[in-house]
Amino acid sequence: MDTFSGAECAKEFTMPQRRNDRHSAAFREEAVRQALAATEPLTKVARELGVRYSTLRFWLKEAQEPREGSISESERNELRRLRKEVRDLRMERDVLKKATAFFAKHSK
Repeated sequence: MDTFSGAECAKEFTMPQRRNDRHSAAFREEAVRQALAATEPLTKVARELGVRYSTLRFWLKEAQEPREGSISESERNELRRLRKEVRDLRMERDVLKKATAFFAKHSK
């Protein structure tokens, strides 16, 4: 009777690791530039470049996301201030909701 232990089975049937370096950075940049400038659908651009549509969409998303450290110190301080303000406003809203429910319950 042939039986496989879990480790042997996993070793035999694991998927090969994918390489992320199939395309050079220059190729990716050019692909993004062409995709942004193209008037035809991305599926056609991807096909012409020889890459999958999902790969091209990922490269586009990656290129359009702001890089870490790309905001200035003043923008970072403004963001910190706004996040604190949002947190405070949410807390105030929650208190007002509870107070409204309390007074609505006891005003009958």
